[in-house]
Amino acid sequence: MAAFTYNDTVKVKQGAPARCRPGQLASVVGISLEAERRGEFLKAFPHGIVYTIEFEDGSSVELHEDFVEKGAFPSELRSK
Repeated sequence: MAAFTYNDTVKVKQGAPARCRPGQLASVVGISLEAERRGEFLKAFPHGIVYTIEFEDGSSVELHEDFVEKGAFPSELRSK
């Protein structure tokens, strides 16, 4: 079961590969469950869920669930 869903705000954990921008906030725009993975690119990831996340500049990256945690953009914090 996925810990996050579409449009959730996540933060890339420290220790993630540099290309994944550790410490940065992003939005979940894709979820690849292990049983539903297609293509060689996704098969290269370890067991578990792979998220596609999009940063504020519009760029995106796929990363394993071990490298994401709950995050909040400043605008989300102000609305609480």
